[in-house]
Amino acid sequence: MTKSPPPCPCGTGRAYAVCCGRWHAGEPAPTAVELMRSRYSAYVLGLTDYLQATWRPDTRPDNLDLTQTPPPKWIGLSIVAAQTPTDNTAFVEFIARYRVGGRAHKLHERSRFERIDGNWRYVDGEFLD
Repeated sequence: MTKSPPPCPCGTGRAYAVCCGRWHAGEPAPTAVELMRSRYSAYVLGLTDYLQATWRPDTRPDNLDLTQTPPPKWIGLSIVAAQTPTDNTAFVEFIARYRVGGRAHKLHERSRFERIDGNWRYVDGEFLD
């Protein structure tokens, strides 16, 4: 019996290698939504370097520490809305669900993205709810 490749953490149902895995490997995400999905997957997988590299340099933190006790268990991503008002700006509203210490939580954010030198970068976000 052939084992199926692991699904992507971002929830598309596609295999990781043909979904966010290719962005993590260095191929630029073609849209802000794809970058958002890949950043969620990077949080799930603990890919700090990728998160830093896809953050606009003047708004990213100097250090990004993903070690938390107890660690969050990421359980799902929903894209609520996406807008691209110009060729180089976009907004993605999402809900990321996770558990910490057995308690369910959600992160509801409207993220702002900019295309810099042809690559989408996360700028910042506004928490909703």
